[in-house]
Amino acid sequence: MNLVCDFHIHSKFSRATSQKMNLENIAEICERKGIDVVATGDFTHPIWFEEIKQKLEEDNGLLYLKNKKNVAFILSVEVNNSFNFEGKERKVHNVILSPSIEVSKQINELLSKFSKLDVDGRPTIAMSNAEMLERLKEISKDIEVFAAHAWTPWFGVFGSKSGFDSLKDAYEGKEKELLAIETGLSSDLEMNFCVSALDSFTLISNSDAHSLEKIGREANIIEAKEKSYKEIIKAIKEKKVSTIEYFPQEGKYHYDGHRNCGVSFSPEETKKFNGICPVCRKPLTIGVLHRVFELGDRQLGYIPKNAQKSIHLIPLIEIISKVTKKDIYSKEVEEEYNKLTQRFKEIELLSKTPIEEIREINENVAIAVKNVREKRVKITPGYDGVYGKIEIEGFENSFKLKPRLNKQQPLF
Repeated sequence: MNLVCDFHIHSKFSRATSQKMNLENIAEICERKGIDVVATGDFTHPIWFEEIKQKLEEDNGLLYLKNKKNVAFILSVEVNNSFNFEGKERKVHNVILSPSIEVSKQINELLSKFSKLDVDGRPTIAMSNAEMLERLKEISKDIEVFAAHAWTPWFGVFGSKSGFDSLKDAYEGKEKELLAIETGLSSDLEMNFCVSALDSFTLISNSDAHSLEKIGREANIIEAKEKSYKEIIKAIKEKKVSTIEYFPQEGKYHYDGHRNCGVSFSPEETKKFNGICPVCRKPLTIGVLHRVFELGDRQLGYIPKNAQKSIHLIPLIEIISKVTKKDIYSKEVEEEYNKLTQRFKEIELLSKTPIEEIREINENVAIAVKNVREKRVKITPGYDGVYGKIEIEGFENSFKLKPRLNKQQPLF
């Protein structure tokens, strides 16, 4: 069976996360989007962990809301490993997956010795990547860890600010114990194919969602024999994974630049300026594409033998906003989204629903979806924390998103 999975989200107990990110709301939006398995996120946070234990029941290593079996949860938490390596402070994000409530309890007992777990849903752990991997595997061999948003300048294992040039250094020889490498929003499979050192690793994509509408913006299609923790992990290890990707240029760290100075450069332009911002004369924030070129030994566009497959999509709510020229958080956009998702699961609509069926509900959305599938889009790349701007052919000069006044009021 094919399972659509998002292994990396956050709960309402993480910083800068919507208060609507509770278990019931997450399950509801996943059902509308067509997501079969979603991360709990943040299981190290004591209050959230209590909610998980009270509201979910276990079955084959996954968890479900009581009396509701459509959407499964997988126990997960993103952690910030903070440590020194060769005289330099390193901060690298990893995601831990757990096979059960009992094992998660033991993980929390271990990590509480290295962190104040009640401060944030994504705790900072005073432990190296290697030590954490070793200690977790001592608890259970079924615990899995993957490198989160591997190329992000801050906190990515290959990031330009505190990252490494090799997984061997980053995990001190224990890199083979990693379950996977998460590409992050600013890179995709094709970019990672440039680095032959990653050929032996499974690549995955997840949303890293902090609000309901962002869940599933990136996800994985897992070819598993059954809907269980062990079969999902087995399928990942066997690379039976295809990914649903953002267009990487839309990610907020794709290009180099300086947000405050309004400077955005391609890697080639950055080299002309010797990595220095022409406005403030300080070093530019080096983005994901630049780092891929630095560490890669292949040309962009190279596809390895038996490579994983991917599809690039734009979230439905953003497509509706573009074709209606209405704010993404407007009532009109919400109503149209509800109308479409009453008939179709969002991910199926975006990826494989016949265009003529979509046209029966909204002709412009059907045209836009077709153009996105054919990659008929124009993108101004994101940089230094600024998301890229994407336009769909036929709907150029679409509505530009305005800042939300109330950040705690999500769409759904």
